[in-house]
Amino acid sequence: MSDRPSGNAVIGQSGGPTAVINQSLAGVVEGLRAGLAGSGKVKRILGMRHGVRGMVKGDADGLVDLTGLAVDRLERIARTPSAALGSTRDKPDEAYCQKILEGCRSQDIRYFFYIGGNDSADTCRIVSEKTADAQYELRCFHVPKTIDNDLLENDHTPGFPSAARYVTLALMGDALDNASLGGIKINVVMGRNAGFLTAAASLARGQASTGAAPADRPAPHLIYLPEVPFSTDAFLADVEAVYGKLGRCQIAVSEGIRDEKGEEIGPKLMRGAGEVDAHGNVQLSGSGALGDGLAHLVKTGLTPKGGKAPRVRADTFGYIQRCWPHPSPIDAQEARAVGRYAAELAGKSETNASVIIRRTSNAPDAYASECGRAELSAVARRTRHVPKEFISGSNDVSVEFHAYCRPLVGELPTLERL
Repeated sequence: MSDRPSGNAVIGQSGGPTAVINQSLAGVVEGLRAGLAGSGKVKRILGMRHGVRGMVKGDADGLVDLTGLAVDRLERIARTPSAALGSTRDKPDEAYCQKILEGCRSQDIRYFFYIGGNDSADTCRIVSEKTADAQYELRCFHVPKTIDNDLLENDHTPGFPSAARYVTLALMGDALDNASLGGIKINVVMGRNAGFLTAAASLARGQASTGAAPADRPAPHLIYLPEVPFSTDAFLADVEAVYGKLGRCQIAVSEGIRDEKGEEIGPKLMRGAGEVDAHGNVQLSGSGALGDGLAHLVKTGLTPKGGKAPRVRADTFGYIQRCWPHPSPIDAQEARAVGRYAAELAGKSETNASVIIRRTSNAPDAYASECGRAELSAVARRTRHVPKEFISGSNDVSVEFHAYCRPLVGELPTLERL
């Protein structure tokens, strides 16, 4: 085999779109143009329509030629949220990956770049293994992306800082609304298995946790993550303590909260009425049932006998968190960088890898990071959870989490009240 094979390159986007996933697409294209394409090793740069579905189709409807895409248009695409090529939720098995290999053969693809989460890393792993068995020279590179921030080996993942910024700003405004009218407000945030995004709600306080009791904290007063067993009795007691003292209570809760047995609370409150996806998971993000169920629980649980029910409202942020067109500046920079780095790895004769982000400095006003590589198997189909040191008790996050997350979201407004 040659040191660096000659042929074409293909790029795809997979999973939930983000505010900066197109920065990674642009980064790969830029990196290829500056390296392998410039040296003549890559003849054409193709984009897969709707992820690997496009590679399997292999025709004009499945693939788009990015080779001659104008620089100014590429830059506009980079600054546009959501997946410009379209995305997919397909989780290729062995047979599906065989079809991907056949598509690569037919298009003379020698460099395969897939932007996505741990399932995308697994797709790269399987395709890489199949091509090796078939003695077809193909270099496979996973480019990280997920607002859930749940990829192992990474300090954090592109997409998360921008979604965390959205959650922070939304909770800041919502806290002022709640303070104006009083009552109990529940905000359901994305995160089925990892609570990083819900934890980011704590940044709305404008300060790190001091370990104070919930009623003595700035809003949000209560934060519930899927990593901490959720008790409805404890939840009611927490809310009652805050509401009884302040006449208001703001809550951030992950869509994936679980009881002490590890069973999700959302499906229980849905009473079997929840929509189920192709993998058997009850749809949480597209439903307000968890928020409505918790609101009903609070209203019935805190209404005194013969008395008036408290004012309770719930919002489910859902998909709106993903592609808000005001990304974190650091997120945009890092998403572009991981794409470029993937192309650089390909130019250095790497055969396959998952690109990762390492934090190199967390000093005040001196945050810095760098790109690195990990084995595909270290990232594929594995989930990272909020570490214990980021969690405080059953309903808060720690000062360590604040130090970790605050540099990522960018400048926040300074607010004032009479």
